[in-house]
Amino acid sequence: MTVQTEVKTYFNYINGEWVSSVTNEVEASINPANKNEVVGYIQRSSIEDLNEAVAAAKRAQKSWRKRSGVERGEYLYRAADILERRLEEIAETMTREMGKTFGEAKAETMRGVHILRYYAGEGVRKIGDVIPSSDNEALMFTTRVPLGVVGVISPWNFPVAIPIWKMAPALVYGNTVVLKPASEAAVTAAKVMECFHEAGFPKGVVNMICGPGSVIGQGIANHPDINGVTFTGSNTVGKLVGKAAFERGAKYQLEMGGKNPVIVAKDADLDLAVEGTINGGLRSTGQKCTATSRVFVESEVYETFKEKLLAKVKQLKIGNGMDSETWMGPCVSEAQLNTVLSYIEKGKAEGADLIYGGKRCIEGEFANGFYVEPTIFENVDINMTIAREEIFGPVLALIKVHSIEEALELANDTEYGLSASIYTKDISNILSFINEIEAGLVKVNAETAGVEFQAPFGGMKQSSSHSREQGQAAIEFFTSIKTVLVKA
Repeated sequence: MTVQTEVKTYFNYINGEWVSSVTNEVEASINPANKNEVVGYIQRSSIEDLNEAVAAAKRAQKSWRKRSGVERGEYLYRAADILERRLEEIAETMTREMGKTFGEAKAETMRGVHILRYYAGEGVRKIGDVIPSSDNEALMFTTRVPLGVVGVISPWNFPVAIPIWKMAPALVYGNTVVLKPASEAAVTAAKVMECFHEAGFPKGVVNMICGPGSVIGQGIANHPDINGVTFTGSNTVGKLVGKAAFERGAKYQLEMGGKNPVIVAKDADLDLAVEGTINGGLRSTGQKCTATSRVFVESEVYETFKEKLLAKVKQLKIGNGMDSETWMGPCVSEAQLNTVLSYIEKGKAEGADLIYGGKRCIEGEFANGFYVEPTIFENVDINMTIAREEIFGPVLALIKVHSIEEALELANDTEYGLSASIYTKDISNILSFINEIEAGLVKVNAETAGVEFQAPFGGMKQSSSHSREQGQAAIEFFTSIKTVLVKA
């Protein structure tokens, strides 16, 4: 067992101060590439801690909302500069804490920098419109006002980008924030919060509480002084959060799961389609809500596509994300690894043909990590579990189809509607896909995973509460419209 010294304990951030939980309990955040390595200790907080953070945010919001958008944006610019300066350090922490490769972690951290700068610029953009009045002696216009205190519940798979794309618009539009990061990536979140602290945000404007989702996450959803809740995570938890917020009249935003399809037409550039399927489905060990899961391939090119896919997947190097040659790291935790393995067993038990991978990696350097092989099934029926439920791991299901119409029908046969892509050169296929696919993010000749930070992001059906994050669309959630009439 690895012996470590001076492993740091990370505290909650409340009212501009780093404080321990009133429980005096901590839990270890471990490296999924080596379960014997502790990355840091995080607080295991209570409702009392949450109440203190919410009270601080509520006090601070009164003066924060009175600052101009330009002034609020200046704080975000400073946070962006600090995050960029610490990019490699924070990216390394991310890799050690949740397993994605160092290259991916650096790209995500840089994305956080760009998001902060984008929303800093939002501070100078318009927040209303002048509306003609039937009274020629009156002025009528709209403006936007902040919600108040916003609770942010973020997942472990994007521990820099997702908290920032929620916090940055909330802050620039005049809200204060209480962040509850996922425990599996809370050390990374704490380092992001250090950037906000160094940027000099006024006390109470930004707060962070670590602890169990059943306590802190649900506590945010239930809290009477939290005016808006933005959540990214599983459907099961998201619905509990949404129900609690709805019942007390708070605004809520839910981004949840996906079962994202790729359609490969017979006229597709198969090399491009293979590359997009692999990147979309297996990067970050398949731990993305937009990850490719189901691959519908027209029968005329099915065998050729499969051969090319297998040849490429066999070349992928699994290993520690800090190794520059590693293409795919471990699952984030033993629990997530076991979930992925259980779905693989269900796929085999229900009659799908496992044609590659499917096993835990346990030899040599893999012995102490949570590694699983990239996994490919074929002869998958649309009603099988692996074709219906989100796996959140590196598992692809190949499904042969005889037409684009059949592919679209099967692709839409799911409760989810987050992202989807098609590979084709036929404009008719492209237009049919754009018009008929039931997904909030639609791509042509590009992978399902990922969306640019300046574009709206969100899903349809059970993937979302039908609001949108990112881009200028974020203002719709984080503010309310106020209509004003001034009579001369």
